[in-house]
Amino acid sequence: MTQRDRDRLVVLKKALKKLIKQSQVCKELNLSARQVRRLLRGLKEEGDKVVVHGLRGRVSNRKISEAQREKIIGILRQEIYRGFGPTLASEYLARKHKVEIGREALRQVMISGGLWKARGQKVERVHEWRPRRSCRGELVQWDTSEHDWLESRGEKLYLIHMIDDATSELTARFVRHDSTEENLRVLWIYLDRHGRPVAFYTDKASLFRTAPKVARDQKQLPRDEREPLPPTQIGRALQELGIVWIAAHSPQAKGRVERSFGTAQDRLVKGLRVAGARTIEEANRYLEEEFLPWWNQHLVVAPANAADAHRPLGSEHDLAASLSQVITRQVDNDYTIRLDGKVYRMVMDAVPAGLRGAVVRVEQRLDGKLMVRFRERYWPVAVCQKPPKAVALLQPKPARARKPTPPSAGIRSTMKELLQKPGLPVWRAAEIDRTRTRDTLD
Repeated sequence: MTQRDRDRLVVLKKALKKLIKQSQVCKELNLSARQVRRLLRGLKEEGDKVVVHGLRGRVSNRKISEAQREKIIGILRQEIYRGFGPTLASEYLARKHKVEIGREALRQVMISGGLWKARGQKVERVHEWRPRRSCRGELVQWDTSEHDWLESRGEKLYLIHMIDDATSELTARFVRHDSTEENLRVLWIYLDRHGRPVAFYTDKASLFRTAPKVARDQKQLPRDEREPLPPTQIGRALQELGIVWIAAHSPQAKGRVERSFGTAQDRLVKGLRVAGARTIEEANRYLEEEFLPWWNQHLVVAPANAADAHRPLGSEHDLAASLSQVITRQVDNDYTIRLDGKVYRMVMDAVPAGLRGAVVRVEQRLDGKLMVRFRERYWPVAVCQKPPKAVALLQPKPARARKPTPPSAGIRSTMKELLQKPGLPVWRAAEIDRTRTRDTLD
């Protein structure tokens, strides 16, 4: 019997002896009059044990049996469920193994089986989050995550995320490279599904912003004093579609998409492991059929304003033209342009005025086509074969008899000294008595 039970028993005995009224008992014990009458009747019939709950000391009817517990631990010990938390594990147990168990009950089972380690609550510094945008489509955060998504079962993949700031609605795609072309493909998917948002919020990667080039020994000019730089291919495409681009100054500024990557790197990696995905096609199939529907069903919130800020694509918006690699070239006098080491001839029924020497827009589209536009009209082009360069055949020159080169003056004097008659030997000259001879030698 606990102290609470003893206190209740004292109050009930006072009421039984008519020392206090039943209304006072109701107030002190916070019970209804019916419950007080039941307890007083039980006190007369059963004695003091009436204040003790009848289920105390008995096994709960909802307690997991030992066999069920061993079955759950055996399932979660499999390699495919390595690292699963209680919440995710309870979902997979219900969906794939028909085992219904709450996540808190499963947490205790996993802790007792050594599959989960209880962590204490950490008191962190309170950070005031930026409020969400009020309307869906008002702001979309866009970023790419580099991670071992397939856990070394296949090639290296990148995940491109586009998450709505107001609702957390997610659009994503696995790609092989974090390139301009792949990002334009994902942008096309988003625009086809939802329309044109008001603004995209990204980091300052070179895909979205042209970085100024400054020599090492020079100081970079302030932002307001620099000359405007040309936009990147993605920046130009957003301008043509009437979408605002906003740059984040830190990863924390676009925290919604960063936190979405944290969720994906936990749940999506484990889901791909259970599904046995090994290729980019299998990964994208699981992403489209399993992960994105789960995300957009459970993690999406209602916006503050029910209006949709997405704008439809009009007839003036050509996604194939805008979402392409665009460069400019000058037309030569023979109506050809040069691109990537090749020569292209413009196929025309009639030559428009001003084409020769004009600057045309060349679009390398995502489907591999090459389109050339001049004055709002597209002109077909064909690859020209370069004429072979004429190589002059050099005729071998006849060998000429070379005249011997006469010796120089130095060589002649040296040879003359070597070939002249030798003089008196030194040993003989030493034997001459110069006191009895004349000064010159014969």
